[in-house]
Amino acid sequence: MKVTICAVGKLRKGPELALISDYLDRFGKAGRAQGLGPASVVEVEDKRNLGMEAEAALLERALPAGAVLITLDERGDVVSSPEFAAKLGGWRDNARDLAFVIGGADGIAPSLRTKADWSLSFGRMVWPHMMVRVMLSEQLYRAGQILAGTPYHRV
Repeated sequence: MKVTICAVGKLRKGPELALISDYLDRFGKAGRAQGLGPASVVEVEDKRNLGMEAEAALLERALPAGAVLITLDERGDVVSSPEFAAKLGGWRDNARDLAFVIGGADGIAPSLRTKADWSLSFGRMVWPHMMVRVMLSEQLYRAGQILAGTPYHRV
């Protein structure tokens, strides 16, 4: 099961990029035995600042064909790590690739949100989209570890 993170904005060198790279690399290596991964990041940028709809068009072009579309949105479902792992396991068992979408500063356009198969929230607070990438990357790795039964996730 391939995982693609489609995100608005370009990550420059820095601690966020280092963390994302580390977690996605771990996810890819450890997840292989679980049928998870690899994971990649596709970045889009609205260079003309045309707004959410322009970002949505760029994001839609970046989505892998046939992938389950999951938006990261403050209005989405708040789930525990084991619940997230169970969802990933279900999609894996149904041989579905995943595409996570992270919008820009104004969020995800309603036209794209309505196409989502699922919407996920990391809580009621709004997080900077660069931090959401880090948190998603760690949760992907954690989900793989939960599915593998390792002690990484302690209850």
